[in-house]
Amino acid sequence: MRVLIQLRPSPDLVAAVAGRTATATAADVADGLPGVVLDRSYGPVAVPRPLPAVPGGDPLSLNQPLTFSMAPHEASVVVRGEIGDDEISTRVSLLPATRRDVVAVYADPVIESTPTCGGDGPVGDWHDVERLLRVTDLAAEGLDGSGVPLAITDTGINAGHVSAALGRPVTVDRERSWNPAGVSGRAGEFAVDHGTMCAFDTLIAAPKASLVDLPVLLSRRSGGTTLDGLLSDALAAYAHLRTVLEAQPAASRSLVISNSWGSFSPRWDFPPGHPGNYSDNPAHPFNLIVGSLAEAGADILFAAGNCGRQCPDSRCAYPDRSIVGANSHPRVLSIGGVDTKGERVGYSSQGPGRLAPRKPDLCSYTHFAGSGAFGADEPDSGTSAACPVAAGLVAAVRTRWPSAALSPAQLRTLLRRTADDRSDVGYDYDYGYGVVDVAGILAALRRRAARAA
Repeated sequence: MRVLIQLRPSPDLVAAVAGRTATATAADVADGLPGVVLDRSYGPVAVPRPLPAVPGGDPLSLNQPLTFSMAPHEASVVVRGEIGDDEISTRVSLLPATRRDVVAVYADPVIESTPTCGGDGPVGDWHDVERLLRVTDLAAEGLDGSGVPLAITDTGINAGHVSAALGRPVTVDRERSWNPAGVSGRAGEFAVDHGTMCAFDTLIAAPKASLVDLPVLLSRRSGGTTLDGLLSDALAAYAHLRTVLEAQPAASRSLVISNSWGSFSPRWDFPPGHPGNYSDNPAHPFNLIVGSLAEAGADILFAAGNCGRQCPDSRCAYPDRSIVGANSHPRVLSIGGVDTKGERVGYSSQGPGRLAPRKPDLCSYTHFAGSGAFGADEPDSGTSAACPVAAGLVAAVRTRWPSAALSPAQLRTLLRRTADDRSDVGYDYDYGYGVVDVAGILAALRRRAARAA
């Protein structure tokens, strides 16, 4: 069983992990853990400590304001290792008892992309999505994604295919891109696959955004134990993205992260209520790092998933509340799917979410002819397409509205309030607050600019 082990070593070691040079290794931090086969290829990751903004508040209640500290005497460090499947229950409880620096042991569940189910053909094409997103109006307002880093955490991007499909050049920021250990290949030059589709879909609304390629779904692990995971690579990717964000001037800081993946089955996780659980646990290191990155100024979007009751993906194994872990985090936008006629697609996961009940937040467009990543007649589909379509819209807004002028929390609120409500009673678990409405977004931004003038 693959696990994430959270430790609190000496402040000097924490500083060596968190620093931009990252000089400490997994062995420096965690050598000699009893019963653990340490993965020495996985670089240790510093995780911030959540601190309540309100005195006396619970730092693990993600629905209240939080701050996050990366100070060496407060942050912790996560390493990856394996525990024998026959020792899980005893070893997880013994580790903190035998090593005072061990804080906790967490699940490292499988994460997978979210393609569609069923064989229905496309509904419209990407030019219909372009029209629905009022891309001409966005461009007239100077909102085209210029200079905005737009991270695609997926299977890697083939920029040549994206450029040919769009009929225009695309920009891949190779300096800011990142590969997990063991994944070879150059940013923008990976095989045409799911990540290429996601990259194409982000550029519909933000044609001039700079793509940051993070092929976390290309990691493969041998063995197939009870829990065999890749979430640890997403954790390392987010630690890298924190350096990308913090290297920017505070006044113009922006970073949009599109995540079209999730965890499908409780078999890959500790049970809910177990301290090592991921799906329901705000204290899991990945859920913490997501919250801290959003607090620092990143816009984070996750696909809601393809476990909708009418047409669930065959891998869906949660009996209810299938929007789990970071896909249901209160500080991300969880995106469901509608077709270009505005109808909810049957595979789009419904709420409530596990970390925050009001998930999905919004719906965006999917199941249209677009990238051709899976063949000329295959649609860009699933909430896998809806999420990057919405991420591109967010990147377009960030062209002239950096996080210093409009925080991620304020932008999430603006998108929810301007959404085209598809129910009779406001929020609902099928559409969230509604379908993204660019006319409403532009009107709200104009009013905000007038107040600031």
